[in-house]
Amino acid sequence: MTEPLAPHRPASVAHPDHDTDAEPRLRPRRGSTEEAASAATPPAGAPDEVAHHDADDDRPSRGSGLRWWKEVGLVLAFYAVYSVVRNTQGSAVVSEARALRNALRVIRWEKAVGLYHEERIQDAFLGWDGFIELWNLFYGTFHFFVTIFALVWLFRRFPDRYRRWRNTLAATTALALIGFATYPLMPPRLLPASWGYVDTLRAYGSLWSFDSGTMSKLSNQYAAMPSLHFAWATWCTLVLVPALSTRWAKAAAIAYPFFTLFAIVVTANHFVLDAVGGVVVLGLGAVIGFTVAARLERRAARRPDGRPAGGPSVATTVVN
Repeated sequence: MTEPLAPHRPASVAHPDHDTDAEPRLRPRRGSTEEAASAATPPAGAPDEVAHHDADDDRPSRGSGLRWWKEVGLVLAFYAVYSVVRNTQGSAVVSEARALRNALRVIRWEKAVGLYHEERIQDAFLGWDGFIELWNLFYGTFHFFVTIFALVWLFRRFPDRYRRWRNTLAATTALALIGFATYPLMPPRLLPASWGYVDTLRAYGSLWSFDSGTMSKLSNQYAAMPSLHFAWATWCTLVLVPALSTRWAKAAAIAYPFFTLFAIVVTANHFVLDAVGGVVVLGLGAVIGFTVAARLERRAARRPDGRPAGGPSVATTVVN
């Protein structure tokens, strides 16, 4: 009877209990596995360049939760409500005597602190027809177009800052409505002629006028304190200057509120103290806007799926 053959063992496989003459395998250098994993995994908060080839795109990211059509709808709805509330008590129903008393009170305050120079400033330029017409146009258009430009540009280029400053603009405008309702103020152009002011829109004309039938009945011409023209102009400066790269652009953005101040004075639509009131409501609006935005960001960060409000999950973003 023959002895059974021992099972054949490949020479390349070492017995666990014995040394072999086979060439030992190279053991990975300590830490190399971790380094490779670290290189393959992007750091927390870094853009997913593998999943998204458009990481450098200027448009708001999908995870930001911002949608342009939602923002347009919000802005239009808010401005519609603002316009209705602002003009619900139009000039036809607001007490003219009360508005005049408040205007005389503002003049006394300005004289007390040396700010009352509005009539002198306007009188210095009344002989320049084209110049006055230019500032009528500036007053009636720039506060819309520049503000819209700043809001859209912020949305597209800096979505991380957008919510804070959008909320600030909305809160500022809402606070101004409180001022319009509680402190109706006759602007200088509507004061009795003895005060020396000229209604430049009526005397020189522009693309629009308060004297048109619908405008005169619906518009609250005593909604002067605070000056939203100046508040919005200052908001635009705060939004644009940190993001602009060229000196001339920064200079233009910084100069814009000063141009606006000159426009509201030379057209006799506001007192200087109205501009001060605009700065006050802007400051309060910033406190409200930044606080609300910070709370929403903290709430989004606490979500269990790791998503900001309205955005896809982190896991979905990476897989897709």
